[in-house]
Amino acid sequence: MNPRLPYLREKTSKLTASPGVYLMKNRDGAIIYIGKAKNLKKRVTSYFRENPDHTPKVAAMVSNVYDYDFIVTDSEYEALLLECSLIKQHKPKYNILLKDDKGYHYIRISAGDYPRITAEKNTSESGEYLGPYTSGSVTREAVNEANRVFMLPTCKKSFPEDFRKGRPCLNFHIKMCMGVCRGKIDSGSYKKVVSQAVEYIKNGSTDSVERMESEMNAAAENLEFERAAMLRDRIAAVKKAAEKQKIINNGVRSADVVGVAEFYDGIYISVLMYRENRLWDKAVFEVEKPDAGEDILSAFMAQFYHGKADIPKVVVVDHIPEDSALIEELLSSQAGRSVKLWQPQRGRLYELLRLAKNNSAEYAALKNNRTGKEVIALEELGQLLGLEKPPKYIEAYDISNLSSESMVAGMIVFEDGRPLKKAYKRFNIKEQSFQNDYGSMQEVLRRRLLRIGTDEDEYFRRTPDLILLDGGKGHVNAVQPIVRELGLDIPVFGMVKDSKHRTRAIAAGGREIQINNLKSAFMLVTRIQDEVHRYSVSFMHSKHKKKVYKSELTNVKGIGEKKAAKLMLTYKTKENLKKATPEELASAAGVNIETARQLWEIIRNM
Repeated sequence: MNPRLPYLREKTSKLTASPGVYLMKNRDGAIIYIGKAKNLKKRVTSYFRENPDHTPKVAAMVSNVYDYDFIVTDSEYEALLLECSLIKQHKPKYNILLKDDKGYHYIRISAGDYPRITAEKNTSESGEYLGPYTSGSVTREAVNEANRVFMLPTCKKSFPEDFRKGRPCLNFHIKMCMGVCRGKIDSGSYKKVVSQAVEYIKNGSTDSVERMESEMNAAAENLEFERAAMLRDRIAAVKKAAEKQKIINNGVRSADVVGVAEFYDGIYISVLMYRENRLWDKAVFEVEKPDAGEDILSAFMAQFYHGKADIPKVVVVDHIPEDSALIEELLSSQAGRSVKLWQPQRGRLYELLRLAKNNSAEYAALKNNRTGKEVIALEELGQLLGLEKPPKYIEAYDISNLSSESMVAGMIVFEDGRPLKKAYKRFNIKEQSFQNDYGSMQEVLRRRLLRIGTDEDEYFRRTPDLILLDGGKGHVNAVQPIVRELGLDIPVFGMVKDSKHRTRAIAAGGREIQINNLKSAFMLVTRIQDEVHRYSVSFMHSKHKKKVYKSELTNVKGIGEKKAAKLMLTYKTKENLKKATPEELASAAGVNIETARQLWEIIRNM
């Protein structure tokens, strides 16, 4: 608890309701957080209220606030501009900081009579540079593609010094290099091809194809068949690259596509930058989860685009941020033209949005030792069920029985989207005399939940983020009162199957939520439902077999229920029983050797 809270609350009670910027400071006077507000009093008060529901990051920030300053502005838009400027100036500890002073990549066109096109991490060498680019992979791909399409040399030879020194390499013979080393291409002709390659990188595939087709037709008319064939092959190479990378005629001349993926306490944001019908660059950022009520997309976009020169006509997002009008005003002002935020529902832009989101998920997966599909599945499931964050620890339950015999339940656990088999548990139904799925589920959940926080078993001590029941609305309605009675806040949902025993929907008390339109979440829930059903049924079959074995043992005179149970407890499986000698059976069951021999004969024929 911050001992300065009474003072901070008193100061805030007199604060203006005007828009502006606030600057939180620690005991040393250093700025640790900067924020903007439409209403300064209302926003700053939210930090210092009693019983706040802050995220750990914001709670840590508030605990270190000794005092704060504020700057009143005429509008919320002015507050946004000032906030962005001050954050870049002071780099406060608790703000989302998008580092932009390292990690850049460039495309270099070297100097000399026979220049090369290469990907570089700095601009220390002489030559012409394109960039900077944020993504090294995009930069390298652009360079490799240009060199491949225009058949430029990528070897370590120097020209013209190495003309005719040895035979042309394999790249020449497989038509991936024009063979400059043969000494048959003059500098002027070579530089013209390099200029075309640079133009291709700058302006994309469509313009290059149109220009080369025009040149090819002109060459054919002039009977320059060798040149026409070369241009034909180059056009084919461009189109082949376009089919692979979807960079030609994709309908996106100028757009940034912003994909967001959430993985527990981290937010991962990728920006795919399309210019002139091709992927021009990519940037990926990791930021901490924001405080409740704070729109991460607004905060990210304000900082990412503040002071940026190259702003597209459209920014594609998965939801329209709360400060959309301010963000659009900021971008339009910097670009000198209208810039719109767009949330597509279908079509090409929607596909690119999914691609951006997948990029974010793959980055999150890499950082957390998971796969991108697992990250997306948990995020989709959390959003679908209205959870505050993706469910890290999921428990699922299923009841299995043969009429009123061998009534059991299975509990499985998925952690981070994967089965955690050492946490699986089995339950024998003790309180139900007859088949009663609802009563059995209530019994099992009560027995399990009573052990949260106190049990010696580390997995029973844990509180699940989500409970899934193999069943519909009736199962959920039966269990929810148990959860409330025990004072627990655990979301409970059912997994509904269709007539062919396949996952169909999620049951939420009085309604069903369709899930088959969310592929990743659907596949995860299906895996969970199949696994918990398999686990509970296998336990039921195992228990039923033991009952059958035990009933066969009681056919021997002198072997009752208790002695049969003692034998099953000692040997556990039929295979172990068959390995026992009559003497061992006599000792385990406490019977004479004659009874043990009769028992041994029965067991041999089981």
